[in-house]
Amino acid sequence: MSFTNKGLRGKQFLIVGTKNKEGDSVAWAAIRARCHYVNKKWLGGMLTNWSTTETRLHKFRDLRTEQKTGGLSHLPKRDAAMLKRQLSQLQTYLGGIKYMTGLIVFPYLLHQKPNHKFLIKNEQF
Repeated sequence: MSFTNKGLRGKQFLIVGTKNKEGDSVAWAAIRARCHYVNKKWLGGMLTNWSTTETRLHKFRDLRTEQKTGGLSHLPKRDAAMLKRQLSQLQTYLGGIKYMTGLIVFPYLLHQKPNHKFLIKNEQF
């Protein structure tokens, strides 16, 4: 995969590979190339319903900040456990796109045939 096209320089990329065997290598390659990635379950509407995804990303960032500053330790055990579980789930599914600020110009899919529905939806952009 090469992103040397002059028209694509400076754009945001998304690498999608949700098969079990390719999950770690997708994350490694995307981090190395400074791209966004999805290596776990693809959440429906991740690109087509950007406002909802953006809301989830804000929630994820807020929970991470609260955890780093120790804000969860001031909550009752039950509430803190629920928020930690929610943070863990958000990290699993949105960890690769946590710094995404807008819609992606160029999604790169591995094993495109099973993801045919995604390709059809992505043509809207």
